[in-house]
Amino acid sequence: MSAQEAGGLWKMISTSALVASLCCAPSVLLVGLGLMSVSAGAALSDDLYFGPVRWILYAMTIVFLSIGLVQHFRKQGICDLDSAKRERKRIVNTTLMVFTAAISVYLVWNYLILELLGIAVGLPWAETAFWN
Repeated sequence: MSAQEAGGLWKMISTSALVASLCCAPSVLLVGLGLMSVSAGAALSDDLYFGPVRWILYAMTIVFLSIGLVQHFRKQGICDLDSAKRERKRIVNTTLMVFTAAISVYLVWNYLILELLGIAVGLPWAETAFWN
């Protein structure tokens, strides 16, 4: 895998992790910029995280990752079923690596970085943090 291919995959992975965490990122950003009060930010993040929006964002992330992988493999010349059968190991390994990396980046971004930033700007997430 070339550096250009890896760079494209990492863009896809990081973008998907960002999309999946859009239920918590807006409240941290708006409270951090002073555009929203802490109580309104906490209410917004609770509504987005515990409502159906989180599952919609997860579904969008899976769809976007799948579309990105299809485009990636088509750029590699895997455009029909015969070439997909020949390159089955590479397709499976790359797909597993991309989904595993996307989940890992999401978990670090959402449950560590965003949580620490949210606590730093005053959101009441300290008592429900995963390390407690």
